[in-house]
Amino acid sequence: MSVRPWRDITRRKCRQIMVGKVPVGGDAPVTVQTMTNTPTEDAKATIDQIRRCEEAGADIIRVSCPTTEATAAFRQITRAARIPVVADIHFHYKRALEAADAGAACLRINPGNIGSSDRVAEVVRAAKANGCAIRIGVNAGSLEKDLLEKYGEPCPEALVESALDHIKLLQDHDFHEYKVAVKASDVFLAVAAYQQLAEAVDCPLHLGITEAGGLIGGTVKSAIGIGSLLWFGIGDTIRVSLSAEPEEEVRVGFEILKALGIRNRGVRVVSCPSCARQGFDVIRTVEKLESRLSHIRTPLSLSVLGCVVNGPGEARETDIGLTGGGNGKHMVYLSGVTSHHVDDERMVDHIVELVEKKAAEIEAANAAVEAAE
Repeated sequence: MSVRPWRDITRRKCRQIMVGKVPVGGDAPVTVQTMTNTPTEDAKATIDQIRRCEEAGADIIRVSCPTTEATAAFRQITRAARIPVVADIHFHYKRALEAADAGAACLRINPGNIGSSDRVAEVVRAAKANGCAIRIGVNAGSLEKDLLEKYGEPCPEALVESALDHIKLLQDHDFHEYKVAVKASDVFLAVAAYQQLAEAVDCPLHLGITEAGGLIGGTVKSAIGIGSLLWFGIGDTIRVSLSAEPEEEVRVGFEILKALGIRNRGVRVVSCPSCARQGFDVIRTVEKLESRLSHIRTPLSLSVLGCVVNGPGEARETDIGLTGGGNGKHMVYLSGVTSHHVDDERMVDHIVELVEKKAAEIEAANAAVEAAE
């Protein structure tokens, strides 16, 4: 394949921190996060939801800890989770101390919101003692009163100043294992704030468009905002905030990364919107294939097009291709080359079999390379 410089993304250089065993920043892959929405006090329900997010591919997960009952259950949750768990703390610094002792890999906390310098020092000591990172989370909807008075409204400068103020509180206590977010529900505001912050700090940045909306609207806003920043090379970990189940946030997060070629996981489907030329029901076929192939983690590509106008061209660029033909006979392509026909009745099952076989071959080849090294 020819070199395509217009696809290159030069990633912003920053130092790396560890969230549990997951590296964030530096040359580590951009990670995908989500957050549970079950009552944390219900450890079983929370663990079950974490399992679903793990299966969807989440690298890190956040759990809110607003009460002593929540932090009591948090220990069981962190022990059961297979991925690092972030404790979401707001105003109660004692919850941060409890969560750190209960196995949190990271504390989401704004040091300026928890009171005196002594309290900040206590949280820092607990974080250091337990190997916790800290995520500073600035949000346009909860900016400090003095900054709102100074700037008149949430603006990029206000978000960045808030972040720098919180950072200084940690640095004053010789704590440097932190990452920062400056989120807003307004895409323009969030992107501008992250761009300014990226110039001002050397720490990893956690990207997100907060309160983005439902599955469709929130996905669009997040793809524009997070995608733009990643394209600029900004961002080390992402969370897509949707009024949807957290597994959906993970899936959307990976789709954003896949679209930019930053990180591939699972099957990348190229499919047409369908029209009167289609030789089979493209929409329903893609729905079935995406559902039945959701368990595949190996990166590979599949094109599903309804007719021969663009079908052969797209198939040349994908691992497996399907193009609609006449009389219920459709063309299958393997590694971009015409291979054989399949009929309507067997089409979906056959493509699933081909994808699973291809994924197994890729995994075997990767394992052989690793063994040789």
